[in-house]
Amino acid sequence: MGLAGTALEYLALLFVLLIALAVAVAVIFFIVDRTQTEDAIRRNYPVIGRFRGLFTELGEFFRQYFFAMDREEMPFNRAQRNWVYSSSKGAGNTVAFGSTRNIQVPGTPIFVNAVFPPLDDQYAATAPMTIGPFAREPFKAPSIFNISGMSYGALSEPAVRALSRGAKKAGIWMNTGEGGLSPFHLEGGCDVVFQIGTAKFGVRDEDGILSDDKLRAVAARPQVKMFEIKLSQGAKPGKGGILPGSKVSKEIAEIRGIRVGQDAISPNRHTEVDTFADLLDLIHHIREVTGKPVGIKTCLGSADPRVEFFELIQERGPRSAPDFITIDGGEGGTGAAPMPLIDLVGMPLREALIRMVDIRDRFDLHERIRIVASGKMVTPGDVARAICCGADFVTSARGFMFSLGCIQAMKCNRNTCPTGITTHNRDLQKGLVVERKEDKVANYARSIINEVETIAHSVGVAEPRMMRRRHVRVVMDDGRSVQLNEINPSIKRKTPDKERMLRGDG
Repeated sequence: MGLAGTALEYLALLFVLLIALAVAVAVIFFIVDRTQTEDAIRRNYPVIGRFRGLFTELGEFFRQYFFAMDREEMPFNRAQRNWVYSSSKGAGNTVAFGSTRNIQVPGTPIFVNAVFPPLDDQYAATAPMTIGPFAREPFKAPSIFNISGMSYGALSEPAVRALSRGAKKAGIWMNTGEGGLSPFHLEGGCDVVFQIGTAKFGVRDEDGILSDDKLRAVAARPQVKMFEIKLSQGAKPGKGGILPGSKVSKEIAEIRGIRVGQDAISPNRHTEVDTFADLLDLIHHIREVTGKPVGIKTCLGSADPRVEFFELIQERGPRSAPDFITIDGGEGGTGAAPMPLIDLVGMPLREALIRMVDIRDRFDLHERIRIVASGKMVTPGDVARAICCGADFVTSARGFMFSLGCIQAMKCNRNTCPTGITTHNRDLQKGLVVERKEDKVANYARSIINEVETIAHSVGVAEPRMMRRRHVRVVMDDGRSVQLNEINPSIKRKTPDKERMLRGDG
């Protein structure tokens, strides 16, 4: 009984000490809150005012996991994320008891199934497509679905390694983003598209000018198949890339050609490109130096200025044209960017893609210039619709981030990513096991390609690039669906003879 009494006395004393500590902490917070001048709520309501910040921080978490419906959340809802998670595991994506998607929402695509679709033995895989017929080393791209530009630096080392390995397994290309070519991009042995941003990271001299010697060194890598000149991106049209100095390690600094700890801020455009003529000159120069196909990446504000660009191509001849044009949607992307640019600037991909495809086809350059669609496409329906609109290829960044395990924590720019994907904190990176994630990357890519081919088969064609605008209907404001070719009629394309001539095989 004596021991029990002593134990109770100790517990009582501990309880009193805890109460005293809590009161002391509350008093300190009260004084701090009452005397600080930055936050009016905390100043007027000391201590309890702090809960507002806590609930604001936790609100995103609770909405994501408890309150938001499967198809409500932005930028990607739970249904979209779960589809990627499931497909990246190699699990079946069949569901029962009907769709949970509200097909009455304006803009919803509905694919037009054929009365007599091809038989199973007439079902063909997507054929490779040649990019850059006039380059010394054209690229025969094997896959319709590929990894969009994400820089090493914005992404962690294990994330880039897993993407590279997974891309090789799936037979798809990987875009480096504007941060230069790292050993981790090359590790897996996949095809690589080297992106040249406005700061020329990875191919710049000490003054930040494009270096031909460094271009040749990058092009000498057999894995590097193409070069992409980034003019703008959907996350921040009119503003260059931003990598906070906290992420610029010694290794990243060496790859990019900048100082350790220095904010890597790219100019808002290429300083040597003032006109479309300058742009065509730059494309020609890089293609001549590297021998590889060269294209451009852009986010459209309006299609009108691009007419002048194509008129200039027509004047100079098809050899002067970019080998591909990547159209990025204004819906935002993986990069850090000011909210007004993410929310308010840039044409959405669905509108921009059709406009660029129509301009290209109007100038009879369908076989000369390939169109790559990029922007918030993570499911088979997104990809199939883009191909119906005229895209030759589709690339995704955030879809592959989900395949790596991204939970949409919205901390990509803070170096605190809880899944290790966008942080250089070694402790957090431990959660991303490359050997496991590479398989998920490959599974996700294969699932997208397989299911897009399934949609193509359903609408009555043998493979996805045979799909046209007539194969998809779009829900209008009044609830009716209308075939896309009635809303945006296609431009008549070249004759087969002219197509073969441009390809150089006839």
